[in-house]
Amino acid sequence: MDKQQRTGEGEQYEGGLLCRFAHLVLPYLEPAGLASVSATCKALRVVSKAITSRRISDASRGMETYPISFFNSVDSELYAYFIYSSVQTLPTSPSFAGLCWGGEIGGSGRVRQHPFVIRVEGSNGCGCESCDLDCPCMDFSSGLPTRECGPSCHCGSECRNRLTQKGVSAKLKVVKDRRKGWSLVAADFTPKGKFICEYTGELLTTEEARNRQKLYDKISKSSRFSPALLVVREHLPSGNVCMRFNIDATRIGNIARFINHSCDGGNLCTMIVRSSGALLPRVCFFSSRDILKNEELSFSYGDTTLNLTGSQCFCGSACCCGILPSEHT
Repeated sequence: MDKQQRTGEGEQYEGGLLCRFAHLVLPYLEPAGLASVSATCKALRVVSKAITSRRISDASRGMETYPISFFNSVDSELYAYFIYSSVQTLPTSPSFAGLCWGGEIGGSGRVRQHPFVIRVEGSNGCGCESCDLDCPCMDFSSGLPTRECGPSCHCGSECRNRLTQKGVSAKLKVVKDRRKGWSLVAADFTPKGKFICEYTGELLTTEEARNRQKLYDKISKSSRFSPALLVVREHLPSGNVCMRFNIDATRIGNIARFINHSCDGGNLCTMIVRSSGALLPRVCFFSSRDILKNEELSFSYGDTTLNLTGSQCFCGSACCCGILPSEHT
């Protein structure tokens, strides 16, 4: 057997193995890699096409109650590629090491168990079996929940006071806009006061958030890049900041990363929700008014006067300032 024949058989063997295990290997590839592989042979093209179709049909990889599809009639980008997480995570979390598109961090239809929940030792949750309005964990003083049952409580996933812990509760879709890029849109009528979703991603230290923002700013100057780093500050009545936390959904996060800014405040309100026994609060979105089917979801990113050199705003509201809110991280 000559060298050329042996080489040909070796390539055929390797190709056969790749085709055999393509359904296990290809989900780990990014769009560019998937496109390259699909051009090699018919069998891999079929598998690649099926994976692409699944990615387009549901941004949440099946982790939410309803599928969240991508729609794009603007350009050739079929979907936005990122690692979906229904819970907050740390940058060093092993849960995301080598995670493929179909991987699952937090399942649907149940209370999300954060991989690293930092609990408050000695905290007392409720002892309710079926929480009602007199549950000590409930706080609707603002009209929306700001405190819920948590890891120190005895109640289970069916508890009515765990509203924001069960994932996305509205029917949504992700639509490409010619000027704003990807946008989150209501796929059905959404009544006022309905919980929409939590803003999930990597929880960063302030130093890491500043380093990433510098990197994102540098990348944005040379390419069309849309980071999703959210900085949240809680203020005391005196105006002093009592807590700051940074959530980066640029690489890992959920569909909240697609919510755009609106200068008029948009149709969403942001709530800081605490769970009994959990040290860190969560950022949750509720509808501030009735939202019509096919209406884009939006909220205010902040004060535009903090940075008059920010990117151009395309919110289209009557009071649009023309500049996206931005500040020194």
